[in-house]
Amino acid sequence: MLRVFVYGTLKPGKHNYHRLCRGRVQSTTTAIARGKLYHLPSLGYPAMTPEAGWVRGVILAFPDDSILPKIDELEDYDPNRDPAKNAYNRQEIEVFQLDKTSLGKVWAYYMDPKKVHALGGKLLASGRWE
Repeated sequence: MLRVFVYGTLKPGKHNYHRLCRGRVQSTTTAIARGKLYHLPSLGYPAMTPEAGWVRGVILAFPDDSILPKIDELEDYDPNRDPAKNAYNRQEIEVFQLDKTSLGKVWAYYMDPKKVHALGGKLLASGRWE
């Protein structure tokens, strides 16, 4: 089973969920992860950074990892490319229930804070992107 923490356009109800995930997801779980969340106004989607704070999102559970290359492509992540040239970098992180009980490790996509600021990222203090 593959689990991915999502916080933007891949969340259930959002356009990339419908495009890539609908019909493939076995379960969804509301969760939080360590980081800060920014809205990227010029691009119309969010970015999570590995900074102190909490981001609220959803864990999508898939039966296998066959979806991963499609999500990597969406996130402009190539594991064989210099990380500085990726839009996002995929990392395995620990996620938590809202009461901060661990839900274990999942994949998530972070953007470098310098890249977020260069793109005019606006901090979402709530840790949520609607």
